[in-house]
Amino acid sequence: MSETPEKPKNFIRQIIDRDLAEGKHQQVATRFPPEPNGYLHVGHAKSICLNFGVAQDYQGTCNLRFDDTNPAKEEAAYAQAIEEDVRWLGFNWNGEIRHASDYFEQLFDYACELIEKGLAYVDELTPEQIREYRGTFEIPGKNSPHRERSAAENLSLFKRMRAGEFADGAMCLRAKIDMQSPNINMRDPVIYRIKHQDHHRTGDAWCIYPMYDFTHCISDALEGITHSLCTLEFEDHRPLYDWVLDNISIECHPQQIEFSRLNLEHTVTSKRKLNQLVTDGHVDGWDDPRMPTISGMRRRGFTAAAIRDMCDRVGVTKKVNTTEMGVLENCVREDLDRHAQRAMAVLDPIKVIITNYPEDQVEELSAPNHPQHDMGTRTLFMTREVYIDRADFREEANKKYKRLVLGKEVRLRNSYVIQANEVVKDDAGNITEIHCTYDPETLGKNPEGRKPKGVIHWVSVSHSLPAEIRLYDRLFNIPNPGSEADFVHAINQESLTVLTNARVEKSLQNVAPETRFQFEREGYFCSDRYDCKEDRLVFNRTVTLRDSWAKIEQKGE
Repeated sequence: MSETPEKPKNFIRQIIDRDLAEGKHQQVATRFPPEPNGYLHVGHAKSICLNFGVAQDYQGTCNLRFDDTNPAKEEAAYAQAIEEDVRWLGFNWNGEIRHASDYFEQLFDYACELIEKGLAYVDELTPEQIREYRGTFEIPGKNSPHRERSAAENLSLFKRMRAGEFADGAMCLRAKIDMQSPNINMRDPVIYRIKHQDHHRTGDAWCIYPMYDFTHCISDALEGITHSLCTLEFEDHRPLYDWVLDNISIECHPQQIEFSRLNLEHTVTSKRKLNQLVTDGHVDGWDDPRMPTISGMRRRGFTAAAIRDMCDRVGVTKKVNTTEMGVLENCVREDLDRHAQRAMAVLDPIKVIITNYPEDQVEELSAPNHPQHDMGTRTLFMTREVYIDRADFREEANKKYKRLVLGKEVRLRNSYVIQANEVVKDDAGNITEIHCTYDPETLGKNPEGRKPKGVIHWVSVSHSLPAEIRLYDRLFNIPNPGSEADFVHAINQESLTVLTNARVEKSLQNVAPETRFQFEREGYFCSDRYDCKEDRLVFNRTVTLRDSWAKIEQKGE
């Protein structure tokens, strides 16, 4: 019996191993806590794989919890998309979905506890004044004039805030820590703000909402999380995470551990920038196949297994780095090479008339669905008229050209050897037809005494289907578009080319959405999950057969 391969150790697993060995925890409990203010992107995929993967490998639990504390930007539709993405990646959460909003009443009570202990106060400084008073890395902060209010007055004001007596921004609740701290996050951070806006789950029940740093640690503790795994930008927030839990009456104190986030070349993962791409019409929505969102990658044809494989290859460290897009694309190629069935599609068709083939004959040929694996066979229809790709023919060519040339022979994939004899041109000199002859003795065997130049793909004119082919490429021309003053200027204007005259073999007639193929000699393609229907075939190019960008980048173009 084959053994499950052991997961590579990283510093997080070493911490967990030590905690379990020392009896600090009996079971591992993690969580994935996205904010429902947009779609998940490839960076979230790493966090999903880490949190759910750790829970699986240690026979523990992983909660899915929505950090829904900002009703101005959050929507139920985003939450539904996130649920679908997590499931599609291959993970299931522990029990029911959690929400930070489930804990609003408890969070309010813990805030009141801090006030009663003299560790929180209501401040009437404006947001601009708070920033000014906070100071900088070089200049220490200074106390608010409202910092020394009595606990009773603070508690009264806080309850009046909840009752809706004050306008947005009129006051806030701040933790009372240390305005001289070298860590700016500890300089009396805001933990509640007034926001008169309905929440997509709680309606108009609240007009004050807790801040992330206050909410997150308490939510972790309420759920019994053992290891709170987050990205490096929260490292400076860890002292606040610990301070809140140390100063309220709660028993559980999870350990926050930070790791480097996944940055991918030729893309952006800032939700603000992704939202800008959508709202300004640079892409066709959050699930546009050019987007680095999980939904976009899925629609393009990337597999969940390939994304998980990439996350494993990138690994878990504290070192900030950027992953080449080629790493993800190679993971996709390797997975699809093993699992995608083969088919033939002619993207830029030109008609070939085989003059010595019987006019009314339709010959059924059998072709394997995969060259190495047993995935069955499909039927190809050989007829007198076929389409080949325009790029697969030249009237004249040198010896390196391994396709159809006048006076030369090639093999049609899984069919006969043909020879080009003459061409027909229109008034502008464009080739409209290629006239060929075929050798009827070459089905499944090579001709005697001569060697064809190569093998090309084809489809029958009468027994093929029209299809729309969307050729997707990288969304940005440069590796680090996020570093640009205006990242939009780095958009690759050729990131999408739509071909409307393509033809595909008849076996694809009833293809289901999200079915992946290798279109032989063209690349890997996926039937579009929304637009591909019985009466309209639409295929998205997932990835080319080879990394066409590698040569460009090596040349510095």
